[in-house]
Amino acid sequence: MEYPMNTLTLPKDDAVELNAIVGCETVDLLLPDMNGLLRGKRITRDALEKVYQNGICLPMSLIATDITGNTVEETGLGYDIGDEDRICRPIPGTLKSIPWQQRPMAQLLLGMEDGKGSMFEANPREVLKRIVDRFAAKGLTPVVAVELEFYLLDPQLDEQGRPQTSINPATGERNKTTQVYYMEDLNDYQGFTDAVTDACRVQRIPADTAVAEYAPGQFEINLKHRKDAVIACDDAILLKRAIKAIASNEGLLASFMAKPFVDQAGSGTHIHVSVLDKDGNNIFACEPEAPSDALRHGVYGLQQAAKHCMLMFAPHANSYRRFVLNAFVPLNDCWGFNNRTVAMRIPHSDPANTRIEHRIAGADANPYLVTAAVLAGILHGLEHPGDPGPPIVGNAYEQTEMRQLFWRDTIDDFMASEFIVNHFGSAFRHIYGQQKLKEMRSFYTEVTTLEIEWYLRQV
Repeated sequence: MEYPMNTLTLPKDDAVELNAIVGCETVDLLLPDMNGLLRGKRITRDALEKVYQNGICLPMSLIATDITGNTVEETGLGYDIGDEDRICRPIPGTLKSIPWQQRPMAQLLLGMEDGKGSMFEANPREVLKRIVDRFAAKGLTPVVAVELEFYLLDPQLDEQGRPQTSINPATGERNKTTQVYYMEDLNDYQGFTDAVTDACRVQRIPADTAVAEYAPGQFEINLKHRKDAVIACDDAILLKRAIKAIASNEGLLASFMAKPFVDQAGSGTHIHVSVLDKDGNNIFACEPEAPSDALRHGVYGLQQAAKHCMLMFAPHANSYRRFVLNAFVPLNDCWGFNNRTVAMRIPHSDPANTRIEHRIAGADANPYLVTAAVLAGILHGLEHPGDPGPPIVGNAYEQTEMRQLFWRDTIDDFMASEFIVNHFGSAFRHIYGQQKLKEMRSFYTEVTTLEIEWYLRQV
């Protein structure tokens, strides 16, 4: 089939998209790694047909490079296999224009093969896809929406090397106050929010709500629900890229770090899930006074999965700074209706749209892995029903016991977990676990400023 403008043999939708990008000369090929970072190559437009025909080679170790970009040899994907390349192939339907660049460009998501003609099982997108397939085998469809919180910061660190709140574009003064859901904050940053809206429209990312959050310069952008959980996470990954790039163009730093300021709110990733049966009915549908069995069992499964999956919700050293009292961050596995102090919130809605909002994960987590963990927990509860306990009414912080979380413990729990093997595979448990273990060991080799202040003269 032929298309105008430098004819290429591409899937129809991708070919139409490419031909609509007038003057496009280069394409970014993007492979999301286990930390949710986008790695890959930039190619010329005329090389794209070959990529669709034959794929492109990338080192297998890229999937599990650590947060600093170094190969984690303990995964077995580096020197042990000669740092082999693997074929990465385009994911049809993900070719999109990049509207924030000065020159017309496009981007395309890739999936990595395993060397035997199948997709690499530890690839985060494939991990999620397998969980979705298990729902499909039961005649069920998870409907997913992702909410992302982030900070807009001054790109310049302060004299102590710490982040600073941004200079308000409207007032010219540094943001110091918190005005939750304050419309003036959205107006002040309208250049940024308008550019994000435009980018989402061009890339068909279904973002529908932006709010000012609980700290100076903190915002949240919500994505509409999708009946394809994998595509919902594609949206989230690409939205994060757009936010970061557009913020940079506006002279700002967009950060999805879980807790950049000790005395301000952390940033989370909230996953909304309902489940449809084969007839399109929501199996969670109910009134708060009479929770459906499916809803209760789904919440129970999430409670059982939390310890096993915490490393996927809180993957980094800084992730654990976020779990503090009175910050709208869940500190245990409780649940409730229309209650932001619990881990599994059932938002206010009509019965047909009843859903679980999972609130544990930080904004620094990989959306594919967070969603895979949430869906695995729900599936576990549906397959192994149990009682989640009564829903919390009122302040959960005062009614429940705080769970103290430590990075080392969650790594140990993950690497010993049969739940992880059963739901995500032994290869994923090994590779992701070794990646996090390497990052933790590297983190603790550093001598911090606080250690110098506490110990240099005193001991």
